[in-house]
Amino acid sequence: MVMKSILHFVLLFLIPLFSAAQPLHETTDLELPHATSNHQIVRHPGYTLQYNEKHEQADWVAYVLTKEETSGIYKRTNDFESDPFVKTGSANDADYAGSGFDRGHLAPAADMGWSFESMQASFYYSNMSPQVPSFNRGIWSRAEAFTRTAAIENDSLFVVTGPVLRDDLPQIGPNKVSVPKYYFKVLLDYGLPEKKALAFLIPNQAGTFPLSHYTVSIDSIEALTGIDFFDKLPDSVESILESKVNNDLWPFGKTSSSISSSKKIKTNVGAATNNYCIAITKKGTRCKNKVKGSALRCGVHD
Repeated sequence: MVMKSILHFVLLFLIPLFSAAQPLHETTDLELPHATSNHQIVRHPGYTLQYNEKHEQADWVAYVLTKEETSGIYKRTNDFESDPFVKTGSANDADYAGSGFDRGHLAPAADMGWSFESMQASFYYSNMSPQVPSFNRGIWSRAEAFTRTAAIENDSLFVVTGPVLRDDLPQIGPNKVSVPKYYFKVLLDYGLPEKKALAFLIPNQAGTFPLSHYTVSIDSIEALTGIDFFDKLPDSVESILESKVNNDLWPFGKTSSSISSSKKIKTNVGAATNNYCIAITKKGTRCKNKVKGSALRCGVHD
């Protein structure tokens, strides 16, 4: 509790104080990304999301994951159901049936096993997004495991996860659920002794490289999605944390294997911030072709 009290003071209420006597917590307005005015904010035990009716899934989900919560005591329910709190109605079983896509969690069930309510809420369709099975069960699962390892090492993490939603995406089901080509995961450790942040941008396909090679700056994720993640932080701190890519401060060696430097994916391009294609070439480097406007990929990698 002492460490959590210190973290609470340093954050100036960005992340709430957690009490062992009150294990069921919800995110507060101060913790959330900047909300889009015409999209509904939905609060559930353990996480909060912003629902995008056009794409029938969340723009993002946000939650705090503590060290204690990583050792969940409640098992997966696998009880998928429509979200009754989404005013316009969420996706449902029919949208995914026979589609070939997994019902991929944005807030993982394994992060929500610290209470029955949070585990149950993690299976709402508002927390699902269509994911290629080899992605969901492979590189995405490794990103989720990495997040739990980081939460254990840092006592507490703020996590924001979501799809990259665009107008030209394919759709599935009667409700026309968009199928994203990319997903992001943003982590913030604002505790002592060192404040740090990390962002992943991962294609919705089988991941062939170690997790550390899918890292990009938070600024680049903001440029792709239009989401302002940590606008409650002091501007000077936000600027530093969101512009850097520093894998050395995070526990990659404990959750992913290393590869030779000749195959390492370069992560200093900055994704869309410099209008470069974000595809990964056969040589294991970021594509150096420029793209037009807000496009993600060049013509070679469409």
